[in-house]
Amino acid sequence: MADPQFKMPPLEWIRAFEAAARCRSFTAAAAEIGLTQSAISQRIGHLEKQLGTTLFFRRARSIDLTVEGEAWLPHVRTALSNLRDSSQALFGSGRGQVTISASQSIIELWLLPRLMKLGDVGKGQLTIQSMVLGTQDAALDDVVRIRYGSGDWPHDHKVQLFSEKIAPLASPELVKRGGYWTDWPRIACSGPRPGWNTWATRFGISTTPLPHLHFDTFLSALGAARVGMGVVLGSLPLCEDDLRARRLVRLDNETIDHHESYWAIAGPDAIARTQWNELAKALA
Repeated sequence: MADPQFKMPPLEWIRAFEAAARCRSFTAAAAEIGLTQSAISQRIGHLEKQLGTTLFFRRARSIDLTVEGEAWLPHVRTALSNLRDSSQALFGSGRGQVTISASQSIIELWLLPRLMKLGDVGKGQLTIQSMVLGTQDAALDDVVRIRYGSGDWPHDHKVQLFSEKIAPLASPELVKRGGYWTDWPRIACSGPRPGWNTWATRFGISTTPLPHLHFDTFLSALGAARVGMGVVLGSLPLCEDDLRARRLVRLDNETIDHHESYWAIAGPDAIARTQWNELAKALA
């Protein structure tokens, strides 16, 4: 039986608590909600007084959750998420447009082959943005982002596109030249994937010849390999179409199974939960 003396705190106080706990800052929570820092502090103070417990340790430049705050936070997040989802399902007209931000390599090699399914998710309103090189941030905003990493981002929605597997690839024309592939020209690509030094160390091949071509995108490196300019360490999932069409061939049975891969990540403002479930199926 419910305690007749317990009074439910106002929703705006609870929302202030969740934002401050997630942002680890009253100031950041205020900016997110659209209030002043003092207003956030005041609401949390009222909340703590009504609950009869301290939820945060206040320090000079930071805040930390108390044991009670840590224990309550997951219940608050679940409740707010359920409230948002049920409101959208009952009263929302559908979010409609979906915006996806990704590297040009992912756009061409992974998204375009799945464009029909992705378009259905966005109800015909799908925007795909090329990620600016060098920006690997994973901000919580109104865009679904595809990023390379281990998947430890604090987003509401998150799905791994594939398990990363890397192997040496080359064009059939280069293979026809004969000889052993480790002696052929090598193509390098900057980025988070393991490169030639990792392959040489792992499988005991020479670090020479040194790559004679260096690219800042995997798509460019792949293009050079397709026309026979050298061997590239390619992501097997991203190169499925090239391998199937024999534009590229695999040169070695060995594979690097890398712990990082591409993930689609999104906050609650980027996409509705029902749309996310459909998007995750289309992407993975």
